[in-house]
Amino acid sequence: MIYSLSGKLVAKRDNQAIVETGGIGFKVLLSPRTAQSLPKNGEQIKLFCSLYNRENEPFELFGFKDENELYLFDKLNTVSGVGPKTALGILSIAPIDQLSAAINEGRVELLTKASGIGKKSAERIIVDLRGKLDLDAGASAQTLTLMESDLELEETLVSLGYTKQQAKAAIAKIDSQVKGFKDRLREALKKSKS
Repeated sequence: MIYSLSGKLVAKRDNQAIVETGGIGFKVLLSPRTAQSLPKNGEQIKLFCSLYNRENEPFELFGFKDENELYLFDKLNTVSGVGPKTALGILSIAPIDQLSAAINEGRVELLTKASGIGKKSAERIIVDLRGKLDLDAGASAQTLTLMESDLELEETLVSLGYTKQQAKAAIAKIDSQVKGFKDRLREALKKSKS
C-alpha cells in the first residue's frame, strides 16, 4: 500500500517520527538503526515503509532508511509468531548483511539476542528464511565472529552501567580495523566519553 514516505521531519521520539507530507502528519515507527540516522527536525527525509494492520487494532506504519532493512522486516513478519515489534527487535541486534548471514548459516545464538526471541523462535526463523533472503549477504564468517563479539561487548557495557542505546552508539564508533574483545572494549569506553 504505502511503499515510501517523503516529507518534513516534524518530531522524533524514541523509535518513532512524525513526518509531514501534503499537510498530513504520519506517525512512523522506526527501527533503532533508522531512528539513529534521522536528521534534525524540519529537514526533509525519505523512509521506506510497511503498513501493518491487525484485527481490531489501528493501522501502524513502520519506516526504514533503506530498502534492504524494509525487505528483511517484511520477510521476518512472514514467520509464524514474529510480529512487527519482534521484527524491529531483531533488526536492532546487527546490520542487515550480518543478520542475513546469521540466518543463512543457522546461527540461533545470535538471533536469541533480540528481545522476545527464544531458541524455538530463532530456529523457526532460520527454518522459514534460510536460503530465501534475496539480499547481498556479503557477511563472512569473520564478520559473524565480530558480530558475536560486539554482542558480548554490548552486554559488558550494559553491565558497567551504560544503556543499550549508549552501548550500541559507542560500538558503532569503533574503527572496524580494531580487533579483539579487549581492544574493542577499550575503544568503546573511549568513544563513549567523546
